[in-house]
Amino acid sequence: MAAVTSRAQRIGRPVSIIAILLVTAIFLFPIYWIGSTAFKPRNVATSVPPTVFFQPEITPFVKLFTKRAQLREQPTQEEYDAAPWWEQAIYDGGERVIKARGEPLLSQYPSRFINSLIVSVVSTVLAVGMGTLTAYGFSRFRVPGADDWLFFILSTRMLPPVVVAIPMFLMYRTFGLTDTHVGLIILYTAFNLSFAVWLMRGFIDEIPKEYEEAALVDGYTRIQAFYKIVLPESVTGIAATSIFSFIIAWNEYAFALIMTTRRAQTAPPFIPSQIGSGLPEWTVIAAGTVLFLLPVAIFTFLLRNHLLRGVTFGAIRK
Repeated sequence: MAAVTSRAQRIGRPVSIIAILLVTAIFLFPIYWIGSTAFKPRNVATSVPPTVFFQPEITPFVKLFTKRAQLREQPTQEEYDAAPWWEQAIYDGGERVIKARGEPLLSQYPSRFINSLIVSVVSTVLAVGMGTLTAYGFSRFRVPGADDWLFFILSTRMLPPVVVAIPMFLMYRTFGLTDTHVGLIILYTAFNLSFAVWLMRGFIDEIPKEYEEAALVDGYTRIQAFYKIVLPESVTGIAATSIFSFIIAWNEYAFALIMTTRRAQTAPPFIPSQIGSGLPEWTVIAAGTVLFLLPVAIFTFLLRNHLLRGVTFGAIRK
């Protein structure tokens, strides 16, 4: 029996390794294909059969940032006044030419990328900050109906965002929050807040209450104990929660598509709209996608140690 088991292990181990490598390759292939397409010439990107070996070039990235033939219909005065300085419109023969104060003609991708950074970073900071304070209250104090409140908070994540998109749009239009950074920040913060509360409560529950009790005996106030005891001990949870919240806000598509049109539009709905003269600019779309992936990859890499610890204990383990 031992020999049979040993033989099964010898056969099963290589098979498991091969299966893992195969699944990994399948998941990584789209990333490879997007990355390679971003450096392909335009005529090679859509060739049949696909071209694997090619002379790489940076033309798609140049087109992404410096489109020198970007004409639009004549804008209204309101559109002109609402445009940021890097997209200030000038009138030239009845056509709108996007120009940045003496610089070459720019595409709209940089402004969309900046919008994504602003909205994602601010909403993540707000959601994690308020979520940590709320989770601390539920973890350390007796809150009447705590289980009901926590279920209510969690229930806000049960509906798909698209279900409430139209009512939210009508409400935002009434209050003048459509196509604004503030509107998207409020929306993303609200949707990430419930996630942050549940995640942070598990991490704070792992911190022994005796630490705070000892600090209170030494003369610390409750707030001082929170900032000097609980917060340093919950850095791992804050980092893990920040990563997940940032990814959710960074990749959000439905609300950004419905709630914004130009001034506060983020990168996800803008990248698919990159169209050339009659045919989609697949290389430009791939270049924009590669740049769009970098902030999340860098942020996750910088906090990788906290993330690895975070997925092994706390709320995720529970």
